[in-house]
Amino acid sequence: MDGDTLSRVFRKESGRALATVARMVGDLSLAEDAVQEAFAEAIRSWPEAGLPENPGAWITTVARNRALDRLRRESLRGDKEHDAARLVPPPDEEEVWPVRDDQLRLMFTCCHPALSPESQVALTLRLVAGLRPAEIARLFLAPEPTVSQRLSRAKSKIRTAGIPFRVPPDHLLPERTPQVLACIYLVFTEGYSATSGDTAIRDELCEEALRLGRLLCELMPDEGEAWALMALMLFHDSRRAQRTDDAGDLVSLEEQDRRRWDRAKIAEGVVCLRAARRRGGGPYGAQAAIAAAHATAPNWTATDWNAVVAGYDELGTYGDSPTVRLNRAVAVSFRDGPDAGLAELDALAGEPRLARTHTVHATRADLLRRAGRPAEANAEYRAAIGLAANEPTRRFLARRLAEVDRENSAR
Repeated sequence: MDGDTLSRVFRKESGRALATVARMVGDLSLAEDAVQEAFAEAIRSWPEAGLPENPGAWITTVARNRALDRLRRESLRGDKEHDAARLVPPPDEEEVWPVRDDQLRLMFTCCHPALSPESQVALTLRLVAGLRPAEIARLFLAPEPTVSQRLSRAKSKIRTAGIPFRVPPDHLLPERTPQVLACIYLVFTEGYSATSGDTAIRDELCEEALRLGRLLCELMPDEGEAWALMALMLFHDSRRAQRTDDAGDLVSLEEQDRRRWDRAKIAEGVVCLRAARRRGGGPYGAQAAIAAAHATAPNWTATDWNAVVAGYDELGTYGDSPTVRLNRAVAVSFRDGPDAGLAELDALAGEPRLARTHTVHATRADLLRRAGRPAEANAEYRAAIGLAANEPTRRFLARRLAEVDRENSAR
């Protein structure tokens, strides 16, 4: 049993196990500790006993038992022992795995209005997606200590306020829906483009986000933004397998083999986008329209850049986002030329929310490369490599750097 196998099981199963145990014991911190103990037990026992037939069920069962043992040991009220005993299934009772909506239930719990919006999203990413505080900090463009404090306060609030682990009744769904949508999309985003680690893509997070998105559409069939988010994720996911080559290195959208994109997912995305448009517009609808322009273009040169820029213009009406402005600058560069894109990018100079990431430098480097300015691109690629936390991203940027260096030497 190698470490890679255990790491894959942890990434795939920890969120599900945590959601199920949290529902059983009603305590996030206790559930989180119990799942960690279960994985510690797996590290001790699996190398000798072998990988269980259903690793997720094994982890969940061990974690549940660890949590119930702690409840018994630390019980301070007479009825708490009774509650713990009540949760233990009869010996012959078949273990059900997974409970279909445990993670959606946990997501709505994390998005309770008693918590701040930032805490809602951070807590969901930590508990449902299993992201580490450092990874969440990069997604938030925030310092890691700030995120860690936010997570601690949120878990304490849920415990002290007695927030129930359930999907709320229909009349309370709308107040939590925006944050639930944001959480699902951030789970997908981290899977589709990992912020750190040795792999560019975390397939288990992409698949989990798609599963949760479909569940949300079933739960709220009249919510247009749920359908729009589903369309957006499907359009992106249709090319997930083409984002890296056989060596695990990134392949740009421009260079991908569109014949190998998943046409069934693109067709499903078109259906979801139509369903969203019948129910009204919103930010996910604007993003899905942008993604549709890429997904349905037969080749790179046929991309409707007017539609892409218009999509970013619409998206900008829903709130100021440096990431949206950055992506719009890229779209403008392909519509009007790299110099026009660079002028748009200049407006983002010094944007504090992007200062900790490699994206501005990498984008500027690419536009300078396309503008025929390899010496300037060199400096930007080097800055981007220094900030990138994901190894495949660093390799991709290093390849581009080598290309501009060769071009500069040839002059």
